[in-house]
Amino acid sequence: MVVEELRALDFDVIDVGTDGAASVDYPDYAEKVARAVAAGEAPSGVLLCGSGIGMSIAANKIAGVRAALVHDVTGAELSRRHNDANVLVLGGGMLGDRLIRDIVRTWVQSEFEGGRHRLRVDKIRALERSGSDAETQRPVEPDGHQRR
Repeated sequence: MVVEELRALDFDVIDVGTDGAASVDYPDYAEKVARAVAAGEAPSGVLLCGSGIGMSIAANKIAGVRAALVHDVTGAELSRRHNDANVLVLGGGMLGDRLIRDIVRTWVQSEFEGGRHRLRVDKIRALERSGSDAETQRPVEPDGHQRR
């Protein structure tokens, strides 16, 4: 449905899957889309899964990606206008088809405002750079917790 909506809006679509209803490892798909966006192979991306939560977490691990988990049209517009989101994440199991179409349409038609929002997005980029500095990262224990 999302692919069809984007094509109806005259977008070129690179569909990285999935092709069915079978359970998949969503981080694999989030990574494919996020890396394509970060590398400039695609100007933006859309991810869709049950809740969207894991997809947004995974996509936001890729430097240069600002993935926004969106639940309504207002959030779609603001994620673009204020946060310059370059990946839209949708929880398909939580949203109806019509709302998904409305969110996608609003998101792709909204543009970043810049101005005071540019300063904030620049601060997000600075956080991303400082967070990727190996000297500032603490080791992670086998249980997933960081050492103090």
